[in-house]
Amino acid sequence: MKRIAFIMIAVFAFATVSLSADRNFVLVIDAGHGGHDHGAPGAISKEKNLTLRFALAFGKMVERHCPDVKVIYTRTTDRFLELWQRAEIANKNKADLFISVHINALAGGRIARGFQTYTLGQGRSGVGIIKNLDVAKRENSVILLEKDYKQTYQGFDNSAESNIMFEFMQDQNMERSVDLAKMMQRNVCAATGRQDMGAHQDNLAVLRLTSMPGCLVELGFISTPDEERFMNSEEATERYAKGLFNAFVQYKNKYYGGSTQLFTVEAPKKEPVAVAEPPSQPQKAERQVAPVESKQTTAEPLKAKKREADEESVKAKEKKSNEPVFKVQIVASSKTLPKNSPQLKGEEDVDSYVEDGMVKYTIGSSNDYNEIYRLRKSLLEKFPQAFIIAFKNGRKMDVNQAIREFKTNRK
Repeated sequence: MKRIAFIMIAVFAFATVSLSADRNFVLVIDAGHGGHDHGAPGAISKEKNLTLRFALAFGKMVERHCPDVKVIYTRTTDRFLELWQRAEIANKNKADLFISVHINALAGGRIARGFQTYTLGQGRSGVGIIKNLDVAKRENSVILLEKDYKQTYQGFDNSAESNIMFEFMQDQNMERSVDLAKMMQRNVCAATGRQDMGAHQDNLAVLRLTSMPGCLVELGFISTPDEERFMNSEEATERYAKGLFNAFVQYKNKYYGGSTQLFTVEAPKKEPVAVAEPPSQPQKAERQVAPVESKQTTAEPLKAKKREADEESVKAKEKKSNEPVFKVQIVASSKTLPKNSPQLKGEEDVDSYVEDGMVKYTIGSSNDYNEIYRLRKSLLEKFPQAFIIAFKNGRKMDVNQAIREFKTNRK
């Protein structure tokens, strides 16, 4: 009965929330963790303090530049809030949008960099540094610190099986939330220079309990030294605030109207890199050298066969040059890595290319997708975040399209 009552309340709350002409847009900003819930630990900082800093900076920027928006914070000090209380603040204030701010982490000394956005949905394992369920379990683990959590979160057991229980509750919010997530990825990465780790969906309790569109952002990895140092800088506070602000304004202007201007942001200064674009062939192009004629007389039939063989070889190479080239991307960095960098883990046959201000490192190069697929599997123990990318004529292309072309070419 409790579960049914909760569902009815949530649906009713959603049905009654609408933006009318006589009230302001309500934005609820949630700084993750707080009090005795420290969140993810870093070498020089704690997640709970960073989330509060960035949440307040973002909110103050909205307050200054969006007079038609009412900003509500779930917390403005270092205090503990249960997840249901955070959601209740948004629901009671009939919020139009809910944004929860968090910092990512990896255990075991693993290195990862980048910005991610999560919206409510059924988690699916996929290619990437973090499996969605791992993030869900980490962010939802605070439930265990709450009193009577078994009653409050009845039916939620922090397992993959519970993912399907909530999907129907926010179907109408899903489209807008996913759109917001894409805006977040685009704007925050542009403002901060962080790697785009993509938008994902999962069963995050703080989102499940709210009755409006929303997202949870993971600003970077506190477990990665250079990302932690960046997030602790004054520059980062302003850049994240501007990125979050621009995404919010894009969302509000699109769905609720308005003409608030976005901030113009310049990418953070990067160390100059001199990395060439990846070649379009597995190896350097082999020039076709015309055969030198022998002074000795050769039988005409043999010459004809040789000409035919040479012509076939040229045709084969021309065909290869127009086929997709597959590679395994193992790591991305804001600067060029030395050959002995610990991030490359002893791999010597490594290539690189530049994309969106990042230097991205790859291993292997082949027109044969199956060959690269096997190579990636062999690298996963060293590089669990490794994934396959594709190029054609020197330009990066959609890997799914490349796989389709590969299958077509093999027929």
